[in-house]
Amino acid sequence: MTAAIETIVAKLAAWLSRHSIDILRISLGLVFVAFGTLKFFPGVSPAEALSVATLERLSMGLLSGYAAQAVIAGLEVFIGLTLVTGRLLKTGLVVMAGALAGFFAPYVLFFTDLFPGAPTLEAQYIFKDIVLAAAALVIGARALGARLVPARAAL
Repeated sequence: MTAAIETIVAKLAAWLSRHSIDILRISLGLVFVAFGTLKFFPGVSPAEALSVATLERLSMGLLSGYAAQAVIAGLEVFIGLTLVTGRLLKTGLVVMAGALAGFFAPYVLFFTDLFPGAPTLEAQYIFKDIVLAAAALVIGARALGARLVPARAAL
C-alpha cells in the first residue's frame, strides 16, 4: 500500500473505532422505538397476534389482548429510548435481555405453527432478531467498559 492509502485506512479505522458502536447503539434504538410505537396501535404491527399470544402464554394469562400489546410496546419504546439517548443504558440493556428472550419464545411455544413445513413469514420475522441480539452484545460490552481499538499497523 502506498503511504497515502495507509494514512487514509488508519484514519478511517480510528474514526470507526471511536464512532461505530455509538452508531450501532442509536440505530438499534431507532429500530426498537419504531417497532414499539407500531404496537401501540391495534392492527398496525405485523407481529401483533404472535407477540400478544406469546406474552399471554408467558404471563400465564395475566396479560392478554391490548394490555399485553401495550406492555410490549412500552418495553420496546423504553429500550429504544435508552439506546438512542444513552441514558439508563445498562437498565435498558437488562430489559432488552428479557425482551430478546421473549422474542425467541415463540420458537418454543408455537414451533409447529411457525414451521408447518417451510418457515412462515412470522418465523422469518423472529429469525432477524438474531442480529438484534448480536448488536445488543456489542453495545453491552461497550457499556461494561470494553473498547474497540484499531489494530496496530504491521511492522
